[in-house]
Amino acid sequence: MTLTLRNALLCGCIAALSFFATGCEKLRARDHLNKGVQAFKGARYADAAEHFKSAVELDPEFDVPRLYLATAYMQQFIPGAESPENQEMAKRAEEEFGKVLATDPNNKLAIESMASLRYSQASGVLDHNQKLARLDEAADWYKKLIQADPENKTGYYSLGNITWQKWYSDYKQARDAMGMKPEEPGPLKDKKVREELKAKWGPTLDDGIANLEKALQIDPEFDDAMAFINLLIRQRADLLDSKEETEKQVKIADGWVEKALETKKIKAARLEKKSSGGIVEGN
Repeated sequence: MTLTLRNALLCGCIAALSFFATGCEKLRARDHLNKGVQAFKGARYADAAEHFKSAVELDPEFDVPRLYLATAYMQQFIPGAESPENQEMAKRAEEEFGKVLATDPNNKLAIESMASLRYSQASGVLDHNQKLARLDEAADWYKKLIQADPENKTGYYSLGNITWQKWYSDYKQARDAMGMKPEEPGPLKDKKVREELKAKWGPTLDDGIANLEKALQIDPEFDDAMAFINLLIRQRADLLDSKEETEKQVKIADGWVEKALETKKIKAARLEKKSSGGIVEGN
């Protein structure tokens, strides 16, 4: 056997062994992925994260376990808990979602998860300005989600929800300063305050309502969106100049409350009929 032929055979054997080893690592990665999914379903998020981490290490180009790894970290994050361990979970989740988005910028699940993470972080912040900053970050991620998936009702609903959270503090402070009880009808008594709030929040409230309306166009039975559109219309009515205008808008808000309650009843009845084995639309 010539030296050239022997070298060729040796290189071929090395390549075959390398391919075999790579194949084994991919199989082991998928085994860890499956074990991680089972642990995740059982709410054993720490165990799940270890399996997903092993899967990523064995097959770094396999994005599915990385996405699950980030989600497992996020599930262990507790909004409002300031311990270093808890903050580390949020940091790890963000890093892994970032790696997914680096290779797949339009990954809808990663984008929505980042939005949800920022929203969760905002809900645990006591400082008002920090809370607003986190909500703004969450809103930016939900806008990215809508760009990647224009028919995503959650993105539009969340933007409406965030609008309400950001505005409500100023609204409540204004009412409290005027001695107006929650059940007392509007508009706000002080015209100057009404004008200031209208200038600051008017366009934002309009956008929030428009986003909720878009969510309802996508899903006409989205009762949570109905609940928040009721709140925004009802509270925006307090910025109007006359009692008649305010009452007209409050009636519209009341209509959304009634529609939300009726929708909940319809969905509950449909679910009950389906669970009892009846024939329902969509079966």
